[in-house]
Amino acid sequence: MEPFKKRSLCPVSATLNLIGGKYKALIVWHLFDRTVRFSELKKQISGATPKMFTQQLRELENDGLVTRTVYPVVPPKVEYSLTAKAKALRPILEAMYDFGTALLKERGKEPDCTMKQPDPTGGAGK
Repeated sequence: MEPFKKRSLCPVSATLNLIGGKYKALIVWHLFDRTVRFSELKKQISGATPKMFTQQLRELENDGLVTRTVYPVVPPKVEYSLTAKAKALRPILEAMYDFGTALLKERGKEPDCTMKQPDPTGGAGK
């Protein structure tokens, strides 16, 4: 009989499992400090197919990071916002933004994405 093997519980892996999808960090970034309708949010995430974008949003919702609110109107109105758990990711994503900016500049390139530099007053971007 094999001895019991304890499953690894790495905190970094746990965090990456939540935000490691191709568009998840971008979705969270664009929801900091505001509630956004599906179509507006989709415009911010270029390159994502509707299927992949919807899948990533659903995973964020299932993981307790995004709240989806459906209003009973015609046409349907759906809005997304962050939970308190997701808002705690702000310093992590800002650090990733700063690291990536420095890395690109080190390679002679400028950032060119829908994410904007963090606003020192607490907003998600300028």
